[in-house]
Parts: sequence; C-alpha cells; structure tokens
Amino acid sequence: MKWHKRILTMIQQRSEKKVALCVDTSSNEAPILLINNIVKLFEQVKPDTILVQADFKIRTIAPIKSDTIKYYSHGKSSYTLVLEWAKEENIDTLFYITDVTGFISDEIDHVDFELFWLVPDDFLPQVPFGKVIKVA
Repeated sequence: MKWHKRILTMIQQRSEKKVALCVDTSSNEAPILLINNIVKLFEQVKPDTILVQADFKIRTIAPIKSDTIKYYSHGKSSYTLVLEWAKEENIDTLFYITDVTGFISDEIDHVDFELFWLVPDDFLPQVPFGKVIKVA
C-alpha cells in the first residue's frame, strides 16, 4: 500500500491547513472498503477534516465520519459544485475520491487551492488541473 504512506504524509503536512475530503457517491459499485479506509485515515490523523459527499449535487457537508457515507446507483457526477464550494469556504487542500468520469463546467479551468484526485482504480485518467494519485 504505497499510496497509504503517501496520503498519510500529505495529511500530516497539512495539519495546520483547512482540508476537505470529498467522496463521489454516484455509484454503489465503488470500492467501499477502500474508500472507508481512506476516510478513517483522515478521521484519525486530521479529525477536523470536512467530509463532503457529492454526486451530481452536494449531498452532505459534515465532520468526517467513515460510517456516514451513502452511495447511489445512478452513476451521474459533477465536480463543479464541490469545486465552487471549496473556493467559497477557503479550503486550502481538497482531496477528491472519484474515478474522474464526472462533469466539470468549462468556466472552471483552474482552482486556487491544492486539489488531489484520489482514484480507486488501476486506470489513471487525465485531469484538467490538480494531481492524480492512484489509491487502488
């Protein structure tokens, strides 16, 4: 689990920053155990992390808790609202667990915060901005 150490180090380096973790809940076929383990890591290392659950809309914004994630089966996701929310809330670093197959508005061509796409798959997609980290 090479990614585990990398994510742990990244969380620790941002101990004084405002951090959010978003989980793409658009598919109930997601690797739920893996995602829960990532959320638990944030929960233990940086308990003030904000957990955002979103698909084509933001479902919840709450303190981080791994047993509160609800998945849907429609497969539709849009990252636009979460990226706009992160900007409005002055988030320093956003970690986004997703397969990166969702929609981003053409009006968003960059973000002013750190963005890490945590991809729980062997396929690493191209992203318009931010950095991709494979967590599979």
